[in-house]
Amino acid sequence: MDEMLKDFVVEAMDLAANVEEHLLHLERDPDNKETLNAVFRSFHTIKGGAGFMGLPALVAACHLTENLFDALRTGAAPVTPGAIEASLQASGFVADQLNDLNNGATPDQLPQMPADLERMLKDAIAGTDAAPAPKAAPAPVKAAPVAPAPAPAPAPAAPGADGLDWEAMYMAVVPAGTYTPAEAPAVAPGTAVEAVAAPAAAAPLEAAAAAAPAAASGKPGWDGVERRNENKPASTGPAKDESIRIDAVKLDALLEVAGESVQAANQAAVLLERLSQFKFEGQAATLMATLTETLERASRYSAELQRATLATRMQPVGRLFQKFPRLVRELAKDLGKDVELTIEGAETEVDRVVVDSLYDPLVHMLRNALDHGVESPEDRVANGKPAKAYILLKAWQEANSVMIVLQDDGRGMDPAKLRKKAMEKGLISENQATSDDEAYQLVFLPGFSTKEVASSVSGRGVGMDVVKTAVEKNRGAIRIDSNLGTGTKFSIRLPIELSIVPTMLVSTSGAQLALPMAVVERVVELPETFMQVGGAPVLKDQGRPLPVRSLALSLGYEACVERVGIVINAPQPYIIAVEAVDGTADLVIKPMTALNVEGITGTARSAEGSLVLVVGLSFLMDGCRTTVRLAA
Repeated sequence: MDEMLKDFVVEAMDLAANVEEHLLHLERDPDNKETLNAVFRSFHTIKGGAGFMGLPALVAACHLTENLFDALRTGAAPVTPGAIEASLQASGFVADQLNDLNNGATPDQLPQMPADLERMLKDAIAGTDAAPAPKAAPAPVKAAPVAPAPAPAPAPAAPGADGLDWEAMYMAVVPAGTYTPAEAPAVAPGTAVEAVAAPAAAAPLEAAAAAAPAAASGKPGWDGVERRNENKPASTGPAKDESIRIDAVKLDALLEVAGESVQAANQAAVLLERLSQFKFEGQAATLMATLTETLERASRYSAELQRATLATRMQPVGRLFQKFPRLVRELAKDLGKDVELTIEGAETEVDRVVVDSLYDPLVHMLRNALDHGVESPEDRVANGKPAKAYILLKAWQEANSVMIVLQDDGRGMDPAKLRKKAMEKGLISENQATSDDEAYQLVFLPGFSTKEVASSVSGRGVGMDVVKTAVEKNRGAIRIDSNLGTGTKFSIRLPIELSIVPTMLVSTSGAQLALPMAVVERVVELPETFMQVGGAPVLKDQGRPLPVRSLALSLGYEACVERVGIVINAPQPYIIAVEAVDGTADLVIKPMTALNVEGITGTARSAEGSLVLVVGLSFLMDGCRTTVRLAA
C-alpha cells in the first residue's frame, strides 16, 4: 500500500468509527441537527478521499449516504428507523472496505456495493417507510454528487472536516470549461471529478488556494472573498502539522532503547556507589566528582526519555470501547432482548498493545453477557425487573494498574450448576472447585459451557478461556463476582503499560524475584510461630486474620526460613512469606517465550545486572495457587 493510500485509510477508519457512534446517538435523539451534520460531513470527507484514490464502491456508498443525510438535515426526508438501519449498513460496508485495504487488499480487489444496500439507501432517501416524504425524496438521488451549479444553499455543507470548500477552490484554478458541476443521474462521473479536491490532496490545493483570487474573478460558484473574510480559528490549519504518524514498530524499538538506557544508568549508579567507598585524592577526587555529576545528569535524562516514550504509546480505552455499542445493539436485536450499554471512563489511558489485544476478549464477554447473563424482557418483568437490561463497561486507573469492569444486571451465575456441568463434561473431579469463587473460575476452562445447544452467539465453550489467556498474556488478572438473580461482574486488572513495571525486589530460596507493586500493600515482620486455622498458618494483620503462604514453596523451590511477609492486595488478601526484601525498582520486562513456568511472567535485569524473575500478577491475585486444571 502506498503512503498516500495508507494515510487515507487510517484517517477514514477514524471517521468511520465516529460515524457509527453518531448514528447510535442519532437513534436515541433523531432531532439532533449537530449529529446529522457531523455524519454528513464524515461521509462527504470519506467520499472525496475515496474518489481521489480510485475506490468507486466506497464513493458510491458514501455518495448515497451523503444524499440521505442531506435530505435528513434539510427535512426533505424523515429520520426513521429504516434510515438509521440503512446508514448503519452503509457505515459497516465502508468500514469493511477500509479494513480490507488496511489488511493489504488492492483497490481492484474490493467488492462492489451490494444491491440490497443501494436499495435500502434509496428507499430511505425516498422516505418510503414514512408517509410525508415520498414526493420530496427522488430529487436528492438524481442530484449532482455535491450540489447543483447554483448551489448557494448546500454550500455550507460542502466544506470537508478541515473547513475548506475543495470543489470551489478547484473550480477557481482549472481552465474555464474544464469542470462544470452539472446535474447527472450517474454517481461515478460527478464523484470522480469532485475527488480531485479530496483532503488527501490537501498540500497541493493549499498552495493553489493562495493563487486562487487572481484566477477566480467572475467564475460561478467561487466564494473566495467571503471565505477570506471569515474569522477562522488560527489552530485549524496548523493542528495537522503538529502531529505525524509513526509506525508502531518504530515506537516499540524506541521504547526498548529508552528502557535499556535507564537500566544502564542504574547499573552505572551502582558501580559509582561502590567506587565511592574508596578514598580519592587530588585530581582523582575531582574526576570522581565530575563523573558523579555527569552520571546523575545522564540518569535523569534517561528517565525523562523513558517517560516521554511511554507517553507516545498510551491510548484512551475509548478507542476500543466505541466499537461496542453497535455490537450490543445488533446482538440484542437478534436475541430479542432490550439492552442498553453504558460506557464510563473512556478517557482512561493504557498501553497501545493492551488496547489492541483486548478487543476479542471484551467481545466474548459482551456476547456471553447478552446470551447467558441477560434475561428476555418477559422473564425480567416476571421477576420484577425492568424489561430493559443494562450492561456497564467501565474503566479507571488504580495505582499502577487499569481496571476494566463489565457488569450486567441479569440472572447471575449459579455455582452449584457450574460445578455440576463441569463434572458432567469431565472437566473437574468431585473434590475440585469447592468454593463459589473457584466455581466461577470454571467458566474459563476450555470446552466449558452451560448451554445445551450451541448457537451462533455462544455455547461452544471457546470464548471465556480466550479471555483469560489474553488477560494473562498482558500480565493481568481477571475476577468474577456474581449474585444469583442480580447480575455478574467481571473485573480485569491490567498494568498501565507493559514493558516497564514498578516492582518490589525480593529474594527467597536463593532466587531473586520481583513482585508487581500493583498488588503490594505493605511489608510486615513474621513471627517464628503462627496461629493455625484448618492446619494452615495465619497471622493477624490490622485486626484481620490473613493466611500466610510461602513464595518459595508456591513456586516449587526448596523450603527455607522466610521471616519477612508482604501483604498482597488480592480479592482475598493474604501474606506472602519471603527471605528478604531488597528494595523497589522499575524493571524492563522481557516475556518468556521459550519456557512456560507456572507463576513467572517474564524476566528482567536488576541494577546490579543480575537476572530477576518477575512473578505474574494473575498468580498473585489467585492467592499463589495454580488455576483449576482439567481432571486427570
